[in-house]
Amino acid sequence: MQRNKGVALLLVLLIVAFVSIIATQMGSKLQLQASRAINIKDNNQAQWYAMGAEQYARKAITQLLEEANGVIHLEQPWAEEDIRFPLPGGELQVRLTDLQSCFNINALQSQEKANTPDPLAEAFKRLLQADSLEIPSYEADVFSDSVLDWLDTDDRIRPFGAEDSDYEAKLPPYLPANNLMVDVSELRMVHGANREWLTKLLDWVCVLPNDSNFKLNVNTIKQEQAPVLHALLGNGISLQDVEGIIASRKPDGFEEVADFLALPEITALELNDTQREWFDVSTDYFMLHSKASYNDASFSMKSVLKVNDDNSVAVTYREFGGF
Repeated sequence: MQRNKGVALLLVLLIVAFVSIIATQMGSKLQLQASRAINIKDNNQAQWYAMGAEQYARKAITQLLEEANGVIHLEQPWAEEDIRFPLPGGELQVRLTDLQSCFNINALQSQEKANTPDPLAEAFKRLLQADSLEIPSYEADVFSDSVLDWLDTDDRIRPFGAEDSDYEAKLPPYLPANNLMVDVSELRMVHGANREWLTKLLDWVCVLPNDSNFKLNVNTIKQEQAPVLHALLGNGISLQDVEGIIASRKPDGFEEVADFLALPEITALELNDTQREWFDVSTDYFMLHSKASYNDASFSMKSVLKVNDDNSVAVTYREFGGF
């Protein structure tokens, strides 16, 4: 009887131990599920804050274009670099940049004949030859022609370019897009790209999704982007003179592009009609960087906003993360 009682007591203790372990695990999982649900709720709220910033930016740009008659410059409220909005339980940080104050890589998808020099391609090569990049001449030729081969739809290899066979020989192998770029980060995959100078180049170039047109807003280009304007104007003007043009620009910029083209330094260059069409005082593309925080959650996003003919603004591209 005593032996049976001892076994029964041992079984009871084992059962209690098992029940305690199960209860502890169930409690831990329940707490984990509750924490996960809270995190999901907070992340969703932060995301909706960022989406709200996108909608607000669309309306603000439409109103801006109507009030400014289409003229965009750096003294307008959108150009502030650190815009913060306090929100219930968090904060929203946004930055709006002009995507037409940089060199649109997609514009290099030229429809000209192969034996006809493309003025914009020549301008891109001059940009690669900027002193601050310190790119060797041969590397600049390779990268420039490889970018053109990446964008075009044929399989003809330019003198210093690369096509399918060159990319298939890489480890791991891949193929060129033979189409317009979706994001400027694609430049890292182009044959001849070197991270030693590519990071600096990325500050001067951009990609307009599904748009091969080229327009540079001379009102929004900054001093650090002067090499872009210098490359477009050609070798007939020094970088110091270009920096002087930007520095002497009125706070509210040029009222018309003709005012920029009438500057003595620009008139002396005798730009042709194609080159003159590169410049404008308005903007059709903006990049919105937004970062929303709510409780312990945060959400970052960048959106490309396109101005339509009726001044309405549409979102053409979104990317989560960054900022």
